[in-house]
Amino acid sequence: MPIRRELVFLALTVLLVLAAAGAFYLSRATTLTVAVAPSDGTEPALIRAYADALKVSRKEIRLKVVPFDDVRDSAAALQTGKADLAVVRPDVALPENGLTLAILRDQAMIIASPEPSGITAFDDLDRKRLAILAHRDADHTLIKALVEHYGLTLLDGAPDGPVPARHVALVQLDEADLAQAFAKKRIDAVVSVIAPAAPTALRIVGIVQAASRTRKVAFVDVADGTAIIERMPRLQAVTIPAGLFGGAPKVPADDVRTIGASYRLMARAGLSRTVAADVTQHLFELRSGLSNATAAADYMLAPSYETTAAATSARLPIHPGAIDFFEREQQGFIERYETWIYLVAFLGGGFGSALAWIRQRLSRVRRERVEEATDRLLAIRAEARETTDRAGLDALAAEIDDLAGEIARHALERPTEARTMSAAAIAIDAARSTVRRTTLRGDGRSGRPGASEPPATALSAPEIA
Repeated sequence: MPIRRELVFLALTVLLVLAAAGAFYLSRATTLTVAVAPSDGTEPALIRAYADALKVSRKEIRLKVVPFDDVRDSAAALQTGKADLAVVRPDVALPENGLTLAILRDQAMIIASPEPSGITAFDDLDRKRLAILAHRDADHTLIKALVEHYGLTLLDGAPDGPVPARHVALVQLDEADLAQAFAKKRIDAVVSVIAPAAPTALRIVGIVQAASRTRKVAFVDVADGTAIIERMPRLQAVTIPAGLFGGAPKVPADDVRTIGASYRLMARAGLSRTVAADVTQHLFELRSGLSNATAAADYMLAPSYETTAAATSARLPIHPGAIDFFEREQQGFIERYETWIYLVAFLGGGFGSALAWIRQRLSRVRRERVEEATDRLLAIRAEARETTDRAGLDALAAEIDDLAGEIARHALERPTEARTMSAAAIAIDAARSTVRRTTLRGDGRSGRPGASEPPATALSAPEIA
């Protein structure tokens, strides 16, 4: 059957629709599920602000924020595949498939007391009362681990009498009651696991400073930080710079070494490098706007590493996509979609070749149909010479008309070789002429004087072609 123009247009339309669908698929925004926690922390507000900023700026990434009460739950969501991203505190719960994109907040364990107390090391906490303002399970676990490292036992709540030897009492207080607790000697020091430069940390140290007769503050220095991190590798060493909390007098007077933890934005290991790089890039690109929505954006930082090998083999590995962003090695459009481009080119070439073959095949079929009709016309010419029956001649004449119409239809639908059409036209003229002469001879008019044949209505080659 011949290929009609409508079929070609239909094929082109299908190709254009498929191309448009592919372009839409490649350009549409990728939606990622992010698990955020803790409910009383600053990270949920930061991630929500980031999700809103992505939507407003029409980035190719969208975030679906799923809140959880505890970082253990958010880590579990990433572990089980219910989330693509998650806010994780590695020292509390580290998902096996979690790779770091960015550090949302570095925290340090700060233990401060009025300087006359003389509490400058963990051993000095023996038989002391230690106040804590926000009693989070994660912070409690960290404090307990460090206290036990130095051979002390942590008591939850203050005992009625003196604190037993080799024990530390942890007393939960509100920030508003902290100054009065120092004044009445109900506590000896205060502990907080917090970002050192956070406003809350500044206020706490300010209260301790106000409780000191000398306006000086003593901080517990963790001299064995390297050994502690070897035992608890999900923690990190933190140094509080001198003068961070004030300069007259300088608080602290010298750098303070301590131990801390971090809240991290992690991605599942199977997340595409391209998508991970985009998430990391937009997080830091939109940082200025995020800081207007929440102060938590000011504490974001990139995880530190020296070499790419060190980053991917660290105790808390960094996602290769994040490394691509940090090292400015993000993939361009061709690199991202080269597989699809090659596949489309390959399939497109194959489709084009198949279409050309089909067209060639159908063109040959049309030519064969015309050639078959021509052969039949030549056969009719031979039959007409041997036939004297008028009904038979009429049937041959009708068949000639049908064959001529079929040839004409083929010629109108698609161009056919001029040589083939010329041969067909000659065969039509010859067949009709033979049938006409035989018919006249049968009527007895061929020998009469003055008899002449009606003019032939031949279908010339130019008319058909």
